[in-house]
Amino acid sequence: MTTITDTHPSYVAGTWVLDSTHSEVTFSVKHLAISKVRGSFERFTATIVTAEDPANSTVEASIEVASVNTNQKDRDNHLRTNDFFKADEFPNMTFVSTSVVLDGDDITVVGDLSLRGVTKSVTLTGEFGGIVTDGYGQTKAGFAASTKINRHDFGVSWNAALEAGGFTLGDDVSINLELQFVLQAA
Repeated sequence: MTTITDTHPSYVAGTWVLDSTHSEVTFSVKHLAISKVRGSFERFTATIVTAEDPANSTVEASIEVASVNTNQKDRDNHLRTNDFFKADEFPNMTFVSTSVVLDGDDITVVGDLSLRGVTKSVTLTGEFGGIVTDGYGQTKAGFAASTKINRHDFGVSWNAALEAGGFTLGDDVSINLELQFVLQAA
């Protein structure tokens, strides 16, 4: 029988908090039916509690939607309105895992994503980057994951018709995570 420490000898059960200076949450959506608009969120938190059996691990995350940044101030302000995030009424997008599967370096995390008062199950797939001790003696873990959601499922349905046909925005939003965590307690 193969154990997690056979595949990842430095695996540690414990509580991990996000190292925000080495992490990013980005998204993209089709724009004008010809390209993609990309953006990020500048303020977010996450905690992972790794268990001896990785299947019993948990993930919780929160993103401050008003921290959206697409490098265009007017668009960012529009994204904060009722047309999109409703940031005044629903300041955070949250994720709580319901299952975690680690298969070698491949990771699948299923959980409940809540946005604008709507909660739907989503699946994040990606890669466990491993665990190392940095030059300051901190134990760190890295993960990369992504998912795709239909924005209409969360009540984000604003759009504008184009003269040539089609709409300003696509329905699917790709979400990408590059995350690094610091071990707090083992």
